[in-house]
Amino acid sequence: MRAGRDCPLDYRLARSAFSGEPLFDCDVLYVVGGLYGNRQALAALQRRLVNEPNARVVFNGDAHWFDRNSEIFQHIEDGLSAHLALRGNVETELGRADDSGAGCGCAYPLSVDDGVVERSNAIQQTLNQTVQGLPGMAERLAARPSTALIRVAGQRVAISHGDEQSLAGWSCSRESLSEHARQQQLDSWFAVNNVQVLATSHTCSAVALNLEHGALINNGAAGLPNFAGGRYGLLSRIATTPHPAALYRSQRDGLLIEALPLNYDHDAFLADFDRQWPAHSPAALSYRSRVLGQLSDRPEHALLAGFSLCQSLCALEALTDE
Repeated sequence: MRAGRDCPLDYRLARSAFSGEPLFDCDVLYVVGGLYGNRQALAALQRRLVNEPNARVVFNGDAHWFDRNSEIFQHIEDGLSAHLALRGNVETELGRADDSGAGCGCAYPLSVDDGVVERSNAIQQTLNQTVQGLPGMAERLAARPSTALIRVAGQRVAISHGDEQSLAGWSCSRESLSEHARQQQLDSWFAVNNVQVLATSHTCSAVALNLEHGALINNGAAGLPNFAGGRYGLLSRIATTPHPAALYRSQRDGLLIEALPLNYDHDAFLADFDRQWPAHSPAALSYRSRVLGQLSDRPEHALLAGFSLCQSLCALEALTDE
């Protein structure tokens, strides 16, 4: 097995993963993928929930990544405890009793540079040491489910860290979903499984696609900037009512499926990041430019079909602190 490139067999999702009864019903659902140990983003989410006290939250894996400091790691865990938390590849590998050989478990495609893969494996090894110093933490992470099925206003919403087939699958990346054959495959999956929305993350790049039988929303990262010049993460919101701060949205089957900015304290996060990952460390080399918002992606690049950018007022609100 090539560490960071290949998936262990237990990453495969059972065909029945989304065939049962939903775990709970709600009218507002937030899906938070890729928090990446950003405690400022967690605080921003908690502030947002004050205004929507009936909203339910599912953390969609990779809640940890930059939090090598044990106190910050524990702080993230404490914040997750009030909500449903799923395993991403990060938590799956941190929770193992024995080394699987998968490294970070990211299953990076060949288009990703070998240096990125090696640095991600090194970050994972550092986090392993953090978890080893927190009694019972590995077992706690290992016990988390890898998927969830939720009912929002009567519609079935499937949540997977990667894609509908694998915990760390890349078939819900923008590149994959741009292919017509893949769109047909996903649309058939929606129909066969009676799922109206699939919410994912993992690829760290936002994408949204509304097909005949269902909609896909990948929030990219909640704990990192996603678009050029932005210093905010992204959340997926699935609800019966629109949110005034949405960047883009689609409507189907009585649901509004939206990407919302998560405006966190950038300076405090940058200070946390630099203390934990100084210059030339694996995370600094791979991610510091992104932490600073040095990206070329724009919101419109995430929209493949069936989603629309919100009006300029929404975009303006996205750049202001909540």
